[in-house]
Amino acid sequence: MFLASTAQALEPLELTMLNIDGDSTALSQYKGQVVMMVNVASKCGHTPQYTELQALYEKYKESGFVVLGFPANNFLGQEPGTNEEIKQFCSLNYNVTFPIF
Repeated sequence: MFLASTAQALEPLELTMLNIDGDSTALSQYKGQVVMMVNVASKCGHTPQYTELQALYEKYKESGFVVLGFPANNFLGQEPGTNEEIKQFCSLNYNVTFPIF
């Protein structure tokens, strides 16, 4: 017996999410752009990628490219900070200006 789901999966850009400041953000505002969604963490071996991600964002944002950072603590506890701590870390250490959620 096979069961078919009647629920439709949402596309990522159909979602509304809370940004790092707690504001509701419709990802639909990025439709038509090249969107790079990246899992980030401040205590990870890949943390220096913030430099390259920011450089990509700065270089191509006027051409319709956006980086969206998604901090997550569910990989070995590598992002234990609060939203405010994460935001300050990204700004002070890597001058991050791309959207973080």
